[in-house]
Amino acid sequence: MTAHDLRFDVNLSILFTELPLLHRPAAAAEAGFDAVEFWWPFAEPVPADRDVSAFLAALDNAGVRLVGLNFDAGDMAAGDRGLLSQPANSARFRDNIDVAIGIAEATGCRALNALYGNRVDGVDPAAQDDLAAENLALAAEAAAGAGAIVLVEPLNSAQNPAYPLATATDVRAVIDRVRVGSGQHNVRLLCDLYHLASNGEDLEKVITTHTGHIGHVQIADTPGRHQPGTGDLDLDGLLAQLERAGYRGYVGCEYKPLGTSADSFGWLPRERRASARL
Repeated sequence: MTAHDLRFDVNLSILFTELPLLHRPAAAAEAGFDAVEFWWPFAEPVPADRDVSAFLAALDNAGVRLVGLNFDAGDMAAGDRGLLSQPANSARFRDNIDVAIGIAEATGCRALNALYGNRVDGVDPAAQDDLAAENLALAAEAAAGAGAIVLVEPLNSAQNPAYPLATATDVRAVIDRVRVGSGQHNVRLLCDLYHLASNGEDLEKVITTHTGHIGHVQIADTPGRHQPGTGDLDLDGLLAQLERAGYRGYVGCEYKPLGTSADSFGWLPRERRASARL
C-alpha cells in the first residue's frame, strides 16, 4: 500500500485470537500498532468492576489506545448481531450504555459501534425500527457527554440474512431518522468496506456520496475476509479516495488473518502502523 496519511488500528476481537483477550493489546504493540479496537469484550452487558479494571490495565500496560468499541451485541457466536431493535433485549442494551460510556471516558475512545439487531420472528419490523431509533438516541445522548460518536454498521447479507441494514443508504436512513427525531447529531456510518463490497455496493460511489457521514472505516479483502492483498478489492485505491474526500479517522483492520496474526501485516509497512507518528 502507498503512504497514505490515514491512521490504522487493529481489531483485537478478530485478530490475535490465539491469545487470551488481555494479552492481545501487548501483541498489537509488538506488531507496531499503538491503536486498537474491540467488539464488546465481556460476556455480560454489565461486567464486574474488576473485569473492567483488568481490561483497562491491559491497554495501559501495552501502551495502546482504544479507538473503537462495540456496545454489547448479544451472543455473537450464536448469531446475535446487536440489541438495539429487539424488544426482549432492549433493557440489556440500555444497561450496557453506562458501562460502555465509562470505558470510553477512561480511555479516550471516541467511536462506539451499536449493532442494529436481527429481525425477530413475529415482531413488526416497523416496531423494531422505532425501538432502534429510540435506543440509538439514548446511546448518542450519553456518548455526546463523553465527546464520542455512535456508529451504525451494515453487515454482509449472505452471512447475516436477518440483519436489515445491508447498504450505506440503509444506515443513512437510520441516522437521519435519529437526527430528526431526537436532535442527536453524533450518529455516524461505520463504513466497513468488506461488508459493503460483499453486498454488491459500488464502493467508489459510497465514498463519494457518504464520506461526510462516515465516522469510522474497517477493512478486509473480499472474498474471504482476509488481510489486504488476498482478494479482489483495491483497498489501496479506496483508502486513497477516502483520504481525498476528507476522511481523517482511523481505519480498523478487521479481518481474519490468513496465516498467523503477527504475519498478516506485511501489506502495511511497520512505519505506517503507529498512529502517533502523525
